[in-house]
Amino acid sequence: MKRKSPIALATAVMLAATLAFSAQQPEKKPNQPDDVKAKFQETFARMSKEKAGLMAAARAHLADRYDLSDNPAPGVTMSRGKAVQEGVRVKLATGFTWQQLASMTSDEIRRRNAWPLGFMPLPHPNHPEGGMLFPQFHIDEVKRQTDRDLNRFDLDFDIPDRFLPEFPPAIFLTTRPDLGDVSQGKVVTSENFNELLAGILNPKQLEGLRLLVTPFPQQQFNATEDRRSVRPSLGVTCFDCHVNGHTNGATHLVGDIRPQEFRHRIETPSLRGVNIQRLFGSQRALKTVEDFTEFEQRAAYFDGDTALATKKGVNVLERGSQVHFMSEMEELFDFPPAPKLGVDGKLDPAKATTAELRGQAIFFGKGQCSTCHVPPYYTDNTMHDLQTGRFFEPRMIRNHMAVMDGKIKTFPLRGIKDSPPYLHDGRLMTLDDTVEFFNLILGIKLSDQEKKDLVTFMRAL
Repeated sequence: MKRKSPIALATAVMLAATLAFSAQQPEKKPNQPDDVKAKFQETFARMSKEKAGLMAAARAHLADRYDLSDNPAPGVTMSRGKAVQEGVRVKLATGFTWQQLASMTSDEIRRRNAWPLGFMPLPHPNHPEGGMLFPQFHIDEVKRQTDRDLNRFDLDFDIPDRFLPEFPPAIFLTTRPDLGDVSQGKVVTSENFNELLAGILNPKQLEGLRLLVTPFPQQQFNATEDRRSVRPSLGVTCFDCHVNGHTNGATHLVGDIRPQEFRHRIETPSLRGVNIQRLFGSQRALKTVEDFTEFEQRAAYFDGDTALATKKGVNVLERGSQVHFMSEMEELFDFPPAPKLGVDGKLDPAKATTAELRGQAIFFGKGQCSTCHVPPYYTDNTMHDLQTGRFFEPRMIRNHMAVMDGKIKTFPLRGIKDSPPYLHDGRLMTLDDTVEFFNLILGIKLSDQEKKDLVTFMRAL
């Protein structure tokens, strides 16, 4: 018999030993429970530790941009009584006044770096991370009613409560204007939707409402190891942003722009009056509220990443029934009553004050507001490019690339005092700020009194 060489024998012995050792070891598979748990714990420990510093920087940035003091307008409230903040809150660049800016060309403002920081695009509190963020008052109420926790361990909401819509907001229905506010002063959730609105809505609409208050997985709130909630989460509901068919000012980043630093912050728009609107989605690519309802959870909930959506549990709604029920319910949310407006959407001279009538004349005249905001709902249902890039050089602001805004949807102004902050990213805290912004954008050179009158008129809409 042929003898094996020493090398062959040694190799055979090593191979046998290796196989014997391997047989004693458990098979190693990816994503073992211990691996998943360790990954989450590492992320949780790191981001929790960074949270205080991130939020301190975010709030310091807001303080650099705005006067955030509590200064309510005397006698002016939202539909359920919350005070409306007044005054221009955007801070001027050192050495400039609003009158000086209004007299300067856009080229001069850009060359002298005089465009106010508060008129720049507003970054997310942590722009590289992004994701849905909810005001604490909403988080607390949802936790109380449903035991869902919308706290994020890495971030908190940044804009002070006084500059956000009232909570809970009123609910007005196109089908029952005779009832007025049907919210009973409560936040509608899965716990109470039936007792609040059964008998007012028909069964199909009630089912649509049920779906609007049903939580579905979302990028930051889900059961995977890269969630941003301490506990695995059922997800978020449509009404976690559009509370009571209105808005609580919750923020997010658009899902359809890349790279990350170019993604826009978005401030949740109201669903009031959605039945008269014709453009939806951050880029207004969706032409019906049905389209928006269907694709919101497929894409926007997951930052436009369909692969992650599948991993985290995307909810695919059935178009013929679920989407239809939800969209029909969404289209019932009406604007708040405006008792001073006539059937044409303009002021009734017998009911309006002198200041309101002066403001209306400016709105339809020198102010050029009605070019886009057409009565009776004060929208033209299209988009306009304000060419904001004329006024400043592109720059990075807290990891967000501030560039021109491009085309912006004309949102309705009916009930506008109930929906602060303003513009698509919430960069304008008050209606006074919006007037100063458009005074420069349009170059209309309003006097101080004309600005005040214009704000007074918009509060009556």
